[in-house]
Amino acid sequence: MDRALDALPLPPGVMYVSDFLSREEEEAIKDLLDTGEWCSTLKRRVQHFGYLYDYRARAITADAYLGRLPEWLEGLSERLVTRGYFADLPDQVIANEYFPGQGISAHVDCVPCFDDTIISISLLSQCEMVFRECSSSRSLAVLLKPRSGILLKEADRYDWTHEIPARKSDVVDGVKVERGRRISLTFRKVAQATKSLLR
Repeated sequence: MDRALDALPLPPGVMYVSDFLSREEEEAIKDLLDTGEWCSTLKRRVQHFGYLYDYRARAITADAYLGRLPEWLEGLSERLVTRGYFADLPDQVIANEYFPGQGISAHVDCVPCFDDTIISISLLSQCEMVFRECSSSRSLAVLLKPRSGILLKEADRYDWTHEIPARKSDVVDGVKVERGRRISLTFRKVAQATKSLLR
């Protein structure tokens, strides 16, 4: 059973959920992804499901629809709705692979492309995610542990950037912890206005 932790210093609209996945699910998902085709056009490898997100155009283009989510991702999407994290079933998922030293720069997920809820689930290795308020110098950090989820909605979805610093280790409770291979699954719902343009 996953647990929402409200005591962490997080921006408004952000929720950290520990133990969203079991160890068995984590291993099974890793194996499913590794039997699939990783795309290497970015500095990190990715896989897209549902819709292709064009990183260069920062948009979902007319040929973006890839088909329904595979059954194993549909099951996770249904769990996200059942537990109240999404109002509607997400229909777009990106798997990102990070090796020690890799990260992702500060960004806000494409505002016109996706609805206001985003959830990222971490597998295999911990890492730190840093949030920065767009209107100030305020920043907050949270350690994303394996099998946890981080939910972004409301103010944080639009008013804060999030990033994963590109480094090989993180300091946890004063102790340096080396990173290993990490995979994230980011669930989003394509905005209806965007879908209308694709028809």
